[in-house]
Amino acid sequence: MPLVLIIAIAVGLARGGKISNLAEIGVRAWWLLIVGFALIVTATFLPRSMHELAVVLIVVSYMLLLIFIFMHRQMAGLWVAGLGILMNFTVIAANGGMPVMLEAVEVAFGSADIELGAKHVLLTEETQLAFLADVIPLPYGVISLGDVFLAIGLGVFVEDQIRRPVRLFARGAQGTPGSAAER
Repeated sequence: MPLVLIIAIAVGLARGGKISNLAEIGVRAWWLLIVGFALIVTATFLPRSMHELAVVLIVVSYMLLLIFIFMHRQMAGLWVAGLGILMNFTVIAANGGMPVMLEAVEVAFGSADIELGAKHVLLTEETQLAFLADVIPLPYGVISLGDVFLAIGLGVFVEDQIRRPVRLFARGAQGTPGSAAER
């Protein structure tokens, strides 16, 4: 995900954008993002023995993030990111955790001898919606189709925000509407 954001920033800058535009992103209910991501981070660091709590935290976080996405769906890329979150939410809710393909883990890490995190379960014959599971191996990680959509959506969003035209009066300049015509 960090690589996607770096690429999005580079593309936005190459297309004439300004990094300072990121400081002026106007969103409502921004606290949904903070709480949602805090829950995801908490779930990520829980021990395996707290699997049920980790899954509840992930499901609640995804619900908060989906509400945020729905509120801002008109912003470039966010509906794609929302689709990715919805994919992950659906497979996690259906399986009591994010299923992970053991073979993908072996390709990504060179060995299948790793301990799954608290939010994960092994992909088996009984796994529902297996095509939405973590099945895509990357160097030192395994991701899902939902993660791909989420990354693309966030990349489009960041690139679009960097290229936005500068808003007048964004820095607190004072003025009266129509005052330029009075001169």
